[in-house]
Amino acid sequence: MADERPAPSYRDSEYRPVAVAPVMAQPVAEEAVQENLLAGRNPIREALKAGRDIEKLLVQKGELTGSAREIVQMAKEAHIPVQEVEHQRLNELAKNHQGMVAFASAYQYSTVEAMLAEAEEKGEEPFLILLDGITDPHNLGAIIRSAECVGAHGVIVPERRAVGLTPAAVKASAGAIEHIKVARVVNMTRVIEMLKARNIWTYALTMDGTDYEKVNFKGGVALVVGSEGEGISHLVLENCDQKVSLPMAGHLDSLNASVAAGVVMYRVLSSRRA
Repeated sequence: MADERPAPSYRDSEYRPVAVAPVMAQPVAEEAVQENLLAGRNPIREALKAGRDIEKLLVQKGELTGSAREIVQMAKEAHIPVQEVEHQRLNELAKNHQGMVAFASAYQYSTVEAMLAEAEEKGEEPFLILLDGITDPHNLGAIIRSAECVGAHGVIVPERRAVGLTPAAVKASAGAIEHIKVARVVNMTRVIEMLKARNIWTYALTMDGTDYEKVNFKGGVALVVGSEGEGISHLVLENCDQKVSLPMAGHLDSLNASVAAGVVMYRVLSSRRA
């Protein structure tokens, strides 16, 4: 692993799409659909454990067994109304609900400053994930889940041309959304400039960067991941300090966005523990 971080390189000729494969993305319009709806047992359980305000819990009739019974008990102890409904009613509200849907308070987005403050309070170097135009909610949820697992201090997403915390994204996070900060920003480039001013190195995940295993990830880290089809935008990429990539040994030349991000996140964690 390199002893020093290399100097930033901003040459336009070096731009390539991020090393992720195109996927079928759901319309961003889904962002406006009931962001306060939680579907599935893990998201609801974690929301209850985190003390999130939940207005009502709907449970499928005849499903009060196993983990469902445990979750219902947690809800009752928190004085949350529990209502048994038909399977069709839950289908009307959400897909893959696992027999359970909850109406929760709207998710309160955090700020970049709050993420940096958390890192300082913990005595840790900042570790942030910046998502540039991720439009698939399942990728967003999976990345949030990985970010929480590696101890990142937050995930930053743009307000426009990207998916928000839809029910599908929340479910894909498997409850991680209750334990990690997520911020929405107007201008990702300005965020990168602010992070660089605080000596936080920005790494762009691309197809033609330095092998991620040879990169020094010690110190403050901001990992930038681009959209499934378009990659990292030109303006964002040219402001990053270094491009990193994952070597491919098979016939395909790229990984899914959430998989690629997860691999590099764990490399960052490993570097910090070395």
